[in-house]
Amino acid sequence: MRMAGKGVVITGATGIAAASARRLQRQGADLFVISRDENELEALAADLEGVGSHVGWAPADLTVEQDAEEGFARASEHLGRIDGVLAVAGASGRRFGDGPADEMSLDAWQKTIAINLSPAFLATRQAIRVMRRGQGGSVVCIGSVLAEHPSPGFFATHAYAASKGAIASLVRATASYYARDRIRVNAIAPGLVMTPMAKRAADDPEIVGYANEKQPLAAGLLDPAAIADAAVFLLSDEASQITGQVLEVDGGWGVTEVGPS
Repeated sequence: MRMAGKGVVITGATGIAAASARRLQRQGADLFVISRDENELEALAADLEGVGSHVGWAPADLTVEQDAEEGFARASEHLGRIDGVLAVAGASGRRFGDGPADEMSLDAWQKTIAINLSPAFLATRQAIRVMRRGQGGSVVCIGSVLAEHPSPGFFATHAYAASKGAIASLVRATASYYARDRIRVNAIAPGLVMTPMAKRAADDPEIVGYANEKQPLAAGLLDPAAIADAAVFLLSDEASQITGQVLEVDGGWGVTEVGPS
């Protein structure tokens, strides 16, 4: 129960966000979830409340400043305090046309950046505003292994990679600036994880074969629970002296070559 008595806000309601909510609940955290899809919020809250924990939630488009402000205001009211924020919300930009830089429109670039970087910024900003008035806290953003370890053959989505690289820079800059306020800001850079966003990859036998080699510790796509475990650690007091870091939870992606050893 290392999160007992702590109020935590999670952005997103499926995949890594849902797995983290379950882990945090088991560790005693009081939860408030913010996401765009009300049906997903209701489903997650019902799942968590089925094991005896009341979870607050609010639908909000976290690319919209007013929505983010209202969502976090409701979170503060529900929890009474915000000790931790896990900023997961984001999405693939493929539907906008994200791809290789020379093939991408400015519109595709801007929409992909907005859907990934703006929610991380707004969640971090709102968290800091609340935490500066209290005793500090912990913010954890979700980046991607692709920001540091590209895969040009299967994941040539350059706007997505850039948005996740920018999250790492946001984390380091804010961690430095707000450390004296006892606010810690870190990121997790997952590898290829079995989430709704990864359905295209999970349904492609060639990509699955690639993941088997590229992520040998997972022997394929990562379980979202592995990311959740890292998130709980960084949000907890066990990580009280850690800030400005990007923790790669990638099953070995970043240190493994595909092909003959």
